[in-house]
Amino acid sequence: MTEDFAKMFSAWMEQGQKMASAFMPGMENFDPKSLEKFFPAMPKELLEMWFGKTFNPEGLDARTRFLVTIAALTVLGPVGEPQLRMTIKNGLAAGATKREVAEVIWQMSMFGGVPAMQKALEVAQSVFAETPEEKDA
Repeated sequence: MTEDFAKMFSAWMEQGQKMASAFMPGMENFDPKSLEKFFPAMPKELLEMWFGKTFNPEGLDARTRFLVTIAALTVLGPVGEPQLRMTIKNGLAAGATKREVAEVIWQMSMFGGVPAMQKALEVAQSVFAETPEEKDA
């Protein structure tokens, strides 16, 4: 990154933070991970309603929709880390196995690259460590 570009990028970030602060006073130091303490995973009924029955009741179930979303968030790389953590938690709650989650992430190495896959696997491992062991994994 050139010095001029770095200055311009820094100015953009500062402007964006000022704008966000103006729209949401008190949110300057907001940490998306803090929401996990209040809402670690959606109840199964909500998972099915929002992710299994809303878009196409005869289509994909909530488990499959979460696996597809995990794939997309993996390809995004580290920028989607908070959303990936929540999606993995909700995917497990919707019936996905830890192995399925890991396989979906691994498959995305072709599309998002190995660094994105490695970061997603690190995120998954941290979620797995917080999740009880499966009986039939």
